[in-house]
Amino acid sequence: MSPIVERRLLTDQAAELLRARIVSGEWEVGAKLPGETTLAAQLGIGRSTIREAVRTLAGLGMLESRQGAGVFLRSTTPPDQWPRVLEAEAILHVVEVRNAVEIEAARLAAQRRDAVDVAALRQALDGRTAAAHSGDAAFVDADIAVHRAVVDAAHNPVLSELFETFVPRLRAALIELIAVLDLHPHSQPDADEHRMLVDAIEAGDAEAAVRISRAHLDDMAAALRR
Repeated sequence: MSPIVERRLLTDQAAELLRARIVSGEWEVGAKLPGETTLAAQLGIGRSTIREAVRTLAGLGMLESRQGAGVFLRSTTPPDQWPRVLEAEAILHVVEVRNAVEIEAARLAAQRRDAVDVAALRQALDGRTAAAHSGDAAFVDADIAVHRAVVDAAHNPVLSELFETFVPRLRAALIELIAVLDLHPHSQPDADEHRMLVDAIEAGDAEAAVRISRAHLDDMAAALRR
């Protein structure tokens, strides 16, 4: 597992642990929480992870961070949609990693692709279309195959290794994404974006490939935040 993914998973776990302590009544509304150093020692994780977990709960209205004063409890009641919020937050962390890997892969693929790469991209695109009626997991596998073909076309072995390490977490997140956003694979979500990305790579248009890849991931993140 890549360090970035592991750190994000720790953040999700830390947010859930803090939420559980809040719900249990450990602190009263208006109370100041222990400092980052104390919380980090209690949970056995780094201060930066605690900071990100606090930011997550502050975004949900449970905590309030006051500059120069500390972090205070605003509400002991988690939002009704907490499970969905936590799932969406976890998927957003995966999207951040995808930004780091796939946008650069798209740029390099447009610059380095050859005829074999283009054929593989087209085949993977056809496979994604064919898998639209094969169930969530099969569709996700076909979707990942398209992105794997993009990474392979970048001809960077380190990037390919990083992507393959990330695939299990990516697969789980995409399956969760279908449930969280109530998507229907048979409608082939984002089919146009995938086709345009492959077209841009085949045309050797690195600028367009980057733009399409970034827009696709930005749209995904925006949908999760709604």
